[in-house]
Amino acid sequence: MLVFAAAAPAAAELRLDITRGQVEPMPIAIVPFGAEAGGEAGVGRDVAQVVTSDLEGSGLFAPIDPRAFIQAPETLAAGPRFADWRAVNAQAMVHGSVTRQPDGRLRVEFRLWDVYGEQQMAGFAYHTQPQNWRRVAHIIADAIYKRITGEQGYFDTRIVYVAESGPPQRRVKRLAIMDQDGANQRFLTSGDNLVLTPRFSPTAQEITYLAYDEAGPRVHMLNIDTGQREVLGRFTGMTFAPRFSPDGDAVILSLSRDGNADVYSMDLRTRQIRRLTEHSAIDTSPSYSPDGKQITFNSDRGGSQQIYVMDATGGNVRRISYGEGRYATPVWSPRGDLIAFTKMQGGRFYIGVMRPDGSGERLLSESFQEEGPTWAPNGRLLMFFRSYASDSRGGGGGSRLYRVDITGNVLREVPTGTDASDPAWSPLPP
Repeated sequence: MLVFAAAAPAAAELRLDITRGQVEPMPIAIVPFGAEAGGEAGVGRDVAQVVTSDLEGSGLFAPIDPRAFIQAPETLAAGPRFADWRAVNAQAMVHGSVTRQPDGRLRVEFRLWDVYGEQQMAGFAYHTQPQNWRRVAHIIADAIYKRITGEQGYFDTRIVYVAESGPPQRRVKRLAIMDQDGANQRFLTSGDNLVLTPRFSPTAQEITYLAYDEAGPRVHMLNIDTGQREVLGRFTGMTFAPRFSPDGDAVILSLSRDGNADVYSMDLRTRQIRRLTEHSAIDTSPSYSPDGKQITFNSDRGGSQQIYVMDATGGNVRRISYGEGRYATPVWSPRGDLIAFTKMQGGRFYIGVMRPDGSGERLLSESFQEEGPTWAPNGRLLMFFRSYASDSRGGGGGSRLYRVDITGNVLREVPTGTDASDPAWSPLPP
């Protein structure tokens, strides 16, 4: 679909250090991409707008209003007049072009400039079918993000979530998928059955989720591209939150058997179930560490709902959360350095993070009710869903998706066509 054409980055000093707790957004000028013909001119503006929205949404960049630009875009072919860009306070500048090739594909190219160093930092070109222009824009934003921060971006990723509609007593819940910025939304299930807890496979091609029918809960696996569905198992009692292992060979989940919930793993090759916890308490919401060697889960075995970590074999269980309130839905960061969680305290809900040893707890957001954090693949942002209370007449209510960076300073709603809950962020495309 996409053809990578050229790259010639030069050495540069411009850098954004995002390892510090709080980062001042970098002023960046993103010029609407030029074009040779009328149709591509609109695409050029759209590509620049998506790149602008992606970078601004990260909280690390402050795009400059194009009305402040001094140098006209059509003169950039001769090179940037750096003094003009310094005059509008730009530290970095991006411009590019869109041209239609004889075979009908688009050639989209861009250049990233260090305004104060007066040198090119990156230059790439892509060939793609016209309908893929938005994905190319996300890839360009990822390239800029990585060149300036030194870390992988997350813009060329997708979100699967539960789309909710209808009155509370007849709520319809369908699986839906969209780009990480809310574009290209489509439904994956019809709404005939209640669906819960969708999670991506490591390749981002499959989704595991729970579906409830007359016979009870079943764990499904869905191939996103082909639409092929497979029932991994039907389990008696309650079933909770299936999630893939990092190597994709197993699914971990919580099953309620004999009236008690414990953590189990299922080998996807043999379909054999293995019990990992055996305790009279409720053990649920398991999540692997990125190396697959450990599992975090929540349990009330200590008298209240807290977060625990154990070896992937089920041994060496240790409690890591000791703050006030109750903790739930722990999810290990793809970077391995943090565990995200939902916290309930004093009638409020919080999304927070702590290190895998339980130290360094920080709360990032707070509301009437919010839960279900999921990590961006670079481990720098979280998405979750926030529910709203109904008014005295039974109106209002509903739930929406939000994302927050790990500093807690950048909180934004993610647009969806319906009420939405239980998001899962995809890995980076292979």
